[in-house]
Order: sequence, then C-alpha cells, then structure tokens
Amino acid sequence: MKEEKDAKQQETIQELNPEQWKAGPKAFIALIVAVLFFSGLMVKFPDMKWLAAFDFTTLVGNFGVIKNVGKDTFVGSGGLGARGGFMFALSLVPSVMFAIGCIEVLDHYGAIRAAQRLLTPLLKPLLGLPGLTGLALITDLQSTDAGAALTKELYDNKLISKKELTVMGSWQYSGAGLINNYFMIGSAVFSYLTVPLLLPLILMFVFKFIGAIYVRIILNTVYKEDFKNEQ
Repeated sequence: MKEEKDAKQQETIQELNPEQWKAGPKAFIALIVAVLFFSGLMVKFPDMKWLAAFDFTTLVGNFGVIKNVGKDTFVGSGGLGARGGFMFALSLVPSVMFAIGCIEVLDHYGAIRAAQRLLTPLLKPLLGLPGLTGLALITDLQSTDAGAALTKELYDNKLISKKELTVMGSWQYSGAGLINNYFMIGSAVFSYLTVPLLLPLILMFVFKFIGAIYVRIILNTVYKEDFKNEQ
C-alpha cells in the first residue's frame, strides 16, 4: 500500500509540473557542490587550505569583538565573513535610510524637478543622463551607500533606463565617496603632497567624468545592440 501511495504521489507531482522535476547533469553537479559546501569537508585538507574558501562555515565567518570599551562601536573589531559584513552593513543602514528620507522630502518640494531642469544641460551632453540623476551623483561624493540607494530608487521607479544606470554606476564606482574618503583616508599622506591639497581631488573628480564618458561610448558602440530597445 505504501509503495502504491508513493508512486501515485510521484506521478501527481510530475503531472503538475513535469519540467520542474527534470534533473539533467547540471542539477547533479549543483547537488554535489551543495553537499561539499555545507558538509564541512572542504576544511579537512590541511595541505589544501585554499579549499576552505568554498566552505559555508568559513564564509559565514565570525562576529567581531568589542576590545576597547568606550571606543569600539557595536560593529566591534576582527569580524570575518558574512557575519562581520552583516554588522558592517547594519552600520550603513542609518545613513542610507536618512538619505532616502531626505530625498523624499526634498522631492515633495520639487528638488528633483529643479535638478532635472538645471543639470540636464550639463549631464545630457556629457554622460547622456537626465538632470534628475544629479542628486544621486552628488550624494555619491559623500556616501557611496546613499548614492547607490538613490540610484536604485530611480531605476526601480523607471525614471532611468538600464543604459543610464550603467553609466551612473561607472561614474559612482570611480572614486566612490570621493570627498569623504579623500579627507578621511587620504589625510594620512597630506604631509607628503608637493602640490596644492585640492589638485588631486579635482583630478579625481574630472576622471570620474572621463570614466563614465568612456563607458557611455562603449555602450553606444560595442554593446549598442544590447540597448537597441531603449530610448
């Protein structure tokens, strides 16, 4: 009776969605990878420690610890893998949420429309971007995370195309968080500069545009067919 019931259930499943239950070679390879990934076997080879990089436990990592009470933040120090990354990601949430909230308020009062009118004459010929992307680009100068969040919001709301999203990403990725990182991290070598302090900053800012223009040219030539259905 049990065998007949199991056979009947199997037939019912295959009838409901026959394509879903087909298992080709790729499916079995994926199963083997899954078993190795979750089994912990990848850390059992002392002579091949690099295999640990493909182990679930290794990638999950560890939380950091608060060593200096009163100085360390809740992120701690020494965090590894996904857990350490998760704690770091939590530290980014306030700035991203705050930036998005501010933009929503400013948009209510017409800031996006003003940016569209004022910045389109500059951004359109240079990068092929509408002026409404200006706030996201400006935000990126201070916060890469907030700039990325605002860019995603523009794309999700269908205010920019995939092509424009790619150009924006190239502009943001080059010298991300430019002003913030330059004065916080770069300050360690300011005493060794033989040129005015603002000159490297200006050069990096100019090269953000050069990089984005280069990407735009590539998209309009080499990958033109990929975006032929976009306006």
